[in-house]
Amino acid sequence: MVFHRRRTLPRYLLLSAMLALLFFLSSFWLPQGGVRDCGSVWQPCLSFYRQQPEAQLAPEGWAEPAGAPPLLQECPGQSFQARHLLQYLKSSLTDADDVLLEPYLQSWDQLLNFMESLGTMVSFFSQKVKEKVVLIRELSLKHGTEAHGKRGPRDHSGLQTPESFGLKTGAYRSVRSMVEAELKAGTVDFSRRTDSGCRTLLRLHRSLLWLKLMLEGLAEGPDADGRYKTPGELSRDAYKVALAPHHPWLLRQAAEFVFHALPDRRFFLQLVCVQSQREAAPVLRVIIHALTLVHAQTQRILAEHDMLELP
Repeated sequence: MVFHRRRTLPRYLLLSAMLALLFFLSSFWLPQGGVRDCGSVWQPCLSFYRQQPEAQLAPEGWAEPAGAPPLLQECPGQSFQARHLLQYLKSSLTDADDVLLEPYLQSWDQLLNFMESLGTMVSFFSQKVKEKVVLIRELSLKHGTEAHGKRGPRDHSGLQTPESFGLKTGAYRSVRSMVEAELKAGTVDFSRRTDSGCRTLLRLHRSLLWLKLMLEGLAEGPDADGRYKTPGELSRDAYKVALAPHHPWLLRQAAEFVFHALPDRRFFLQLVCVQSQREAAPVLRVIIHALTLVHAQTQRILAEHDMLELP
């Protein structure tokens, strides 16, 4: 009797195929908001858009945890820069009792670079986040052009200025101004899903908590047995708190594939330009501190208007 050996797909191909299928099916639960793919990692479909200079640091009164390094290093050869992330987070809080949207979204540009550095499987999360960042920028553009006319204001070079986005002086200048403007315009619906900036911000807000909790885990020391949790375990723990309660079953199952595919702890440390856990802890604490302040301020504003459970 002759036995024929069955041919099986390699495990990584099978996992990739399953994740692709789950990602496709889960898109039915996550509206796209009409965002167009323009061949850019985050920019809206604007031929006249130009990236602005780096945001300025917040005033010197910014409080950092004790023992914080005076300056985060620039990491050559990678898109994610912890130093830039910290600058944007600081700048988003330069207004008292508010969060400025332009540096907040620039913070997300860096966080997206961080997520995409972790491999193609993480695009399961990063693509949805990217669409939300683009949507708020497009909403600010729409409001800005309506306020200033079809073409919007121009600078001396003839290019559209950031004011046309509404991120400098318009209704989308800050979280508080966006919330008040959309409530006044009736854009926010408390009973059904809409593509409002407030609903979109809430989704980003939850994702920010997920990343913050994961980084907190990376900054922690080993357990009683001297073992460090893996990034996959930390991401799963953070996901259960921040995102899983708001996701359908299918999406939660797909997320498990992402956690299994995450690189090891050493790779995460290299992303913040350190070589050891001892070097990483103070750097991560500075970033976590900034994320905590931004998250808490956004939470307060959304809670004031009962927007923490928008459908």
